[in-house]
Amino acid sequence: MRTPGAWSFLLPGFLARQPFAMLTIGIVLLVQHTTGSFGTAGAVSAATGVAMALCAPQAGKLADRFGQRAVLLPGALVHAASVSVLITLALSGAPLWAMLLMALPTGASVPQVGPMVRARWAHQLSGGRLMPTAAAFESVTDEFTFVVGPVLATALCTGVHPAAGLIAEATLTVIGGLLFAAQTRTAPPAHRTGRMAGGRRASALSVPGVRVLIVAFLGIGAVFGGMQVSLTAFTQSIGQPGANGLLYGVFAGGNMLAGVACGVIAWRSAPEKRLPVAYGALALATVPLWFAASVASVPLVGAVGLLTGLAIAPALITGFTLVERLVPAGARTEAFTWLTGAVALGQAGAATTAGQLADDFGASAGFAVPLAGTALALATVAALRGWLTPRAERQPEGRVVARGEGHRVPVAVD
Repeated sequence: MRTPGAWSFLLPGFLARQPFAMLTIGIVLLVQHTTGSFGTAGAVSAATGVAMALCAPQAGKLADRFGQRAVLLPGALVHAASVSVLITLALSGAPLWAMLLMALPTGASVPQVGPMVRARWAHQLSGGRLMPTAAAFESVTDEFTFVVGPVLATALCTGVHPAAGLIAEATLTVIGGLLFAAQTRTAPPAHRTGRMAGGRRASALSVPGVRVLIVAFLGIGAVFGGMQVSLTAFTQSIGQPGANGLLYGVFAGGNMLAGVACGVIAWRSAPEKRLPVAYGALALATVPLWFAASVASVPLVGAVGLLTGLAIAPALITGFTLVERLVPAGARTEAFTWLTGAVALGQAGAATTAGQLADDFGASAGFAVPLAGTALALATVAALRGWLTPRAERQPEGRVVARGEGHRVPVAVD
């Protein structure tokens, strides 16, 4: 927090990223109210999430090339306009295809403030030892955002007007986006150069480690999406729907606590070595979820949910820390948006799959989704862990990297 200029982008950044956590629940509550169908509401919100996941990396690439301000200002205005049209369509009883069509620009224009904040940390710290601490702080901030945002949106939609949650989301996007964009002193510089030999501009996807991290973060998204739907189905199946908020709060609280712990630890091992261990712990933590739900024990589900939450933060933080080591400065915002987009995409897919499993095989079946997602991510990270080592630190096979003690260095002689 003593990093020069940190508070100047952290406070407006927190305000500008709050709408991100309000958008999905705001759409669900509004569309369900106007159509009476959770299926329709889920389809519109899913279209928004997929559009955001696919377009976010392109926004990040533009921010790296032209600067964050140049992308954030028009993006915030387009997003607010798209949300306004979507609200109008929903309240006027428009058909599903029209709302799906407008959901695409709504999701595609979501300002990627979280990745922009992380890019500013990387620029300010310049690869210093505090980067893991900054990544941990951002993880805690994200989790706090996803605790406060849905509660605020729900309160506005149920207590004021069904569209109030989305109206507040659009308003905060514009206000927060303008305030954040105004902090130009802490923004990383635009990198208009940085082309590869073939003349194409370098992309974060050209870094093999980033591709591994994208798959890994799909697994994290599977945990978030699977837990949200499965906890809802579980509490409804046992006749205690009010326990859903408490159980998810315990899960999110575990993530926040672990994030704080990761931030205060001075890690001695390299992040590429910690990542497979972190994913192994996350996969193991999700194993008892199905059993806990099968015995219909709220305390047991809460305890396992807490354990799962505690295991998420180390994997998430270590992955974000690796971006700073793997990706050149001119492509970091793009890299961060690929990872956050992967979480959103994994979350959307997991929520759909977990819901289908819960409908077909019972409430506890949805808890298999977090386990499957993290197991696939762990297998990918373990198999391709060599790609997570920065290129400068790799040694080709067969190369002599050190001489034995006492060996003489040859010198040229006449």
